[in-house]
Amino acid sequence: MMANKTGKQIKIELVRSFIGRKPNQVKTLKALGIRKIHQSVIKDANPAILGMVNTVSHLVKVEEIS
Repeated sequence: MMANKTGKQIKIELVRSFIGRKPNQVKTLKALGIRKIHQSVIKDANPAILGMVNTVSHLVKVEEIS
């Protein structure tokens, strides 16, 4: 994955189950590419991704990588 202009990327890891969560939260996790607990993905830190992370912030752990 190519870095964006600022070079900031974030690592998103699912730490809580999405079973029984609201449908928009489940769809957001799937759109991020997260399917299993403790699975992590690396994404560019742009407003769209940060908004998605904000929607499921109680289910994921986020750390910034350079």
